[in-house]
This record gives sequence, structure tokens and C-alpha cells, in this order.
Amino acid sequence: MTTGAPTPTYPARPRRSRLRTFLPLAVAAWLVLEIWLLTVVADVAGGFAVFLLLIAALVLGTVVIKRAGRRAFQALNEALQRGGTPASGGGNGLMMLGGLLIMLPGLISDALGLLLLIPPVQKALSRRAERTFERKLREANPGSLGDAFQQARMHRPDGKVVQGEVVRDEPGDAPEGPRPPLTR
Repeated sequence: MTTGAPTPTYPARPRRSRLRTFLPLAVAAWLVLEIWLLTVVADVAGGFAVFLLLIAALVLGTVVIKRAGRRAFQALNEALQRGGTPASGGGNGLMMLGGLLIMLPGLISDALGLLLLIPPVQKALSRRAERTFERKLREANPGSLGDAFQQARMHRPDGKVVQGEVVRDEPGDAPEGPRPPLTR
């Protein structure tokens, strides 16, 4: 027996992005390569030398992160004293990322971390990231966050949830009298 109601159709699953598909494989390959490279260096230089190298990288990464954090805090403090907002990060974020990569055990991550500490590399990466971010913002459709700001939920005192839509009133549309209370 049919009631005339349409049968619900479920949309096809969206395709996974390339990043979500290949990122786990890339991380696994990177880890295997790091371990292999550490064993090769341990065979040549000895296990104790590799251990000292890893400890030195940990200390250096900690110093870099601490210094970058201190710089970022000083820039924020100066900007707040001036009464404005801080200008560009000045590479502090990339410097912290470089310190974190140096802290990770492995020679490839150490090389990438040291590369991120070079100021011209920081400037080039920050310019590219800024351009990419601006391009993605231009390409984004309105409401692409699942219309998160158009839907609102009101919790009533009796515990019921009322779903509704947010409607903004223009300043000229507001009533002149006092506003009614929000609760009963």
C-alpha cells in the first residue's frame, strides 16, 4: 500500500579528497624512511652517536620553539600597548613548526625543520600560504559550512529544542518600545 509519500533517496557518498586518501600512506612512508635512515646512520656512526644526535635535536628544537614563542608574545604585547592588532606573524609560526620538526626523531624531519629556520624560505612559504588561503576564500561558496550560521536552536525552559532560522532585523525595523523579556 502506498501513501503517496515519496521514497527517501539517499545521496551518493561524496568522493574522498586526494589528501584524505594519500596522507596516511605518505605518513607511513615517511616513518619507514626515517627509521631506515636512522638505522643506516647507526650502522655507519654507531648507535650512541645517533642517540646523541637525537638528544641534541630535541634540545635545539626546544630552544627554537621557546625563542619563537617569546618573539610572538613580545610582538603581541607591543601591539596591544599601541592599541592595535599585531601585524603579520613575522615567521614565528613557521619557526615554531621548524622547531617541532627538529624535535621529532628522524633526520629528514630535522632537515626540513632546519630549512624552515632560514628567513627567505619562511618568507616564500608564508607568501604562498597567504595566496592559497585568499584563493580558497574567494572560491568558497556562501553557506559552505553547512549553513552553520543560518540555523539556530533555541532551548526552551521545558527542555524542548526548537529549530529555526536566524533573521536579522535592520536598525530601522526595531520597535521603539521596551523589549519583552526573553524568559517566561
